[in-house]
Amino acid sequence: MIAMLELLAKNWAWVLVRGVFTIVFGVLAVFWPGITLIALVILFGAYAVVDGITAIAMGLRRHSGRGFLIFMGVLGVVAGLIALIWPGISALALLYVIAFWAIVTGIGSIVNGFGLTGDAGGRWLFILSGLAGVVLGILLLAKPGKGAIALVVTIGFFAIIWGLLTVITSVRLRRLSKEV
Repeated sequence: MIAMLELLAKNWAWVLVRGVFTIVFGVLAVFWPGITLIALVILFGAYAVVDGITAIAMGLRRHSGRGFLIFMGVLGVVAGLIALIWPGISALALLYVIAFWAIVTGIGSIVNGFGLTGDAGGRWLFILSGLAGVVLGILLLAKPGKGAIALVVTIGFFAIIWGLLTVITSVRLRRLSKEV
């Protein structure tokens, strides 16, 4: 889908913003492991809202096939708002919200990656970042009783990897934007 590649290339800065916020979230989670669950909920909520808004903005700028990207953005905003409105939710409920959000968002990145036909390297970066999200979600669902600190650090490392892959993707998209 050349149209998707052109859209992503034109919106490379939004992809960069998503990646940078993902890295910041990950670094805070890894290097501040004593963070309270309420603070984690607020950090996740803010991140998910910003990530969702950027996905919606990208979807609205698209002329065809934009429904899935907008849906993913709305899902992120809703997940973030739930976390911000009810920060006292239990650790297990938060774990499930984050796990399912990571899986759905990861699948979205994988689908978008397979939709890219004009840039094989960018395709694999999208797919790898999506796989990172899916793996995070599956690991969280498989081991829910390991505690909040393990959850924070695990989320942090996966967010850093996901964010780095997203930033690298944005750099490739910026180069492509000059060619498109």
